[in-house]
Amino acid sequence: MTAWPEGVARHILGAVDSTMSEAARLAPHLSGPAWILAREQTAARGRRGRVWRSPPGNLAATLLFRPQVALSHWGLYSFVAALALDTALARVSGPHARLSIKWPNDVLLNGGKIAGILLETIGQGPAPAHLAIGFGVNLEAAPPAAVVEPGAVTPVSLLAEAGITVAPEEFLAPLAMAFARLSRQYETEGFAPIRQAWLSRAARLGQPVTARTQTRTTEGIFETIDEGGAMILRTPRGPQAISAADVFF
Repeated sequence: MTAWPEGVARHILGAVDSTMSEAARLAPHLSGPAWILAREQTAARGRRGRVWRSPPGNLAATLLFRPQVALSHWGLYSFVAALALDTALARVSGPHARLSIKWPNDVLLNGGKIAGILLETIGQGPAPAHLAIGFGVNLEAAPPAAVVEPGAVTPVSLLAEAGITVAPEEFLAPLAMAFARLSRQYETEGFAPIRQAWLSRAARLGQPVTARTQTRTTEGIFETIDEGGAMILRTPRGPQAISAADVFF
């Protein structure tokens, strides 16, 4: 039997609008961390309200929990989640798969985007009570390149790239175990070891990238991430810290 983290609930659902929406509905009744997996999503979403295509056979799951760090540091769970996803994919994809992480948390397989992560806080007022982390992984199928934003990384699937078939329920266990281990490390040792592990897997480190927001485009050499997770670019104007942007290369 595949190991599962102690004290963590697991909800396997049929079709829902989205696992993130289901997490928001579940939050008032939460007694401990819980994973929510849906075999089909009818209204999945990605970052900045973008549509996330999630056909049956792919992983669509959300982890809902109460973080054990200060609210100002909740955003760094993005890097914990990316490392956990990288770890789980490495376990199932075999030794020849090339995995890397595109800042801040898109996981790449053989240079193509296989997964994305979305963080949302849940709760009323200035101090939300829960964090929901949504994971979308192209286990069986990837969206066609035609629907991807121009210049974005081409989507790929585990099946097409590695010839491996893994059911979403089967993949959830190593993902949950990896996240439990890495989140404990973050909560007890701080961000430094997570940062170093993330940098060891970073895509395009030391190479040119373009960071775009709705109002600004910054080009430079991706040097590192700082203690707050911001991407540091070396530019002709000096080092630039990018805290939120879409990255292209």
